[in-house]
Amino acid sequence: MTKISRQLAAAFPPPVMEARAWAAAARLPADLPLLNVSQAAPVDPPPQELRRAIADAALHDAAAHGYGPVLGLPALRAEIAAQWAARYRGRIAPDNVAITSGCNQAFCAAVASLADAGEAVILPTPWYFNHKMWLDMAGVEARLLPCDAGMVPDPERAEGLIDARVKAIVLVTPNNPTGAEYPAGVIAAFADLARRHGIALILDETYRDFHSADGAPHGLFAGDWQDVLIHLYSFSKVFRLTGHRVGAMICGAERLAEIEKFLDTMTICPNQLGQRAALFGLQHLGDWVAAERAEILRRRDAVRRAFAGLDGWRLLGLGAYFAYLEHPWQAPSDRIAQRLVAEAGVLLLPGTMFAPKASAGGDGSAERQLRIAFANADTDGIDALAARLRGFAT
Repeated sequence: MTKISRQLAAAFPPPVMEARAWAAAARLPADLPLLNVSQAAPVDPPPQELRRAIADAALHDAAAHGYGPVLGLPALRAEIAAQWAARYRGRIAPDNVAITSGCNQAFCAAVASLADAGEAVILPTPWYFNHKMWLDMAGVEARLLPCDAGMVPDPERAEGLIDARVKAIVLVTPNNPTGAEYPAGVIAAFADLARRHGIALILDETYRDFHSADGAPHGLFAGDWQDVLIHLYSFSKVFRLTGHRVGAMICGAERLAEIEKFLDTMTICPNQLGQRAALFGLQHLGDWVAAERAEILRRRDAVRRAFAGLDGWRLLGLGAYFAYLEHPWQAPSDRIAQRLVAEAGVLLLPGTMFAPKASAGGDGSAERQLRIAFANADTDGIDALAARLRGFAT
């Protein structure tokens, strides 16, 4: 084989694919169906009326099958600008909005506009693994910021990591993998920190629609924000459009003009049917989204109750689609996760996929932690999960 890029080779394999291989290799008895709580992806398709809208566009809208604007459908950009401005009580124009091929692409584009190889971005741990993977592939240092109690990063601790090489801070709230919802004051403090040092705040709000609090989760858009904030969003979870790959980015118009080069080179334009689906959802599915949020919050409460009854377990973070837990066993979490799928029919992800192992410079906490993506488990499934974990012996 000819040479492989050092940066690409240094990136770890896709964690979800690795976990699926564990499940494929497992030989479970017929009476022990797999409980898959490994991935935060809706298993159900979009609601019927949204699927009908997609089908109608596919059949009758010829433009849905050709190239579109690099930055996305003007109608969708305008709808996002209007709805976000109303929700956050801020000033957002359509030319601040880009539609991307999923939120991962939005993150990659944001980093490409900010940091060159050899520069750095502050990344809280536990990290969202695709963020870490892209930084590694781009040759950008992920300068790690361990979270404090409650799985919330500390702005003062972050300030000690900033030097001339640091170009941005990344926050994900509600967080993947921990579920933690960052307080508005903490988000504001990070924005102030970024502004003082002339760097960007990349704020990924993929799971915003499942926040436990009503209203806007922060007030950044209400003030001057274009010099510091890059907001990321996804339609994958809220409308179950994972396979259509539709995300969004909001930032200053000058930066967006540069990001357009990246998007044009990567995909030319976002998925046309997916954009039409996102626009339909924003305009017509508000009540449906509210019901989905209420159900996720019920499942969140069920997780809290279930794990309160498990001796030795400690709930570190809980929110949106995720529960992040400290397990009671001596074996490291990557070994525990593989045994759980083989012996208990539970597929979850180990903390070693979200932070460095002790052997790689980590503090050892990742070996004690596990992530559960509970959104696809109903309350009976959550109870069954707790029962299997209670019966698992190492």
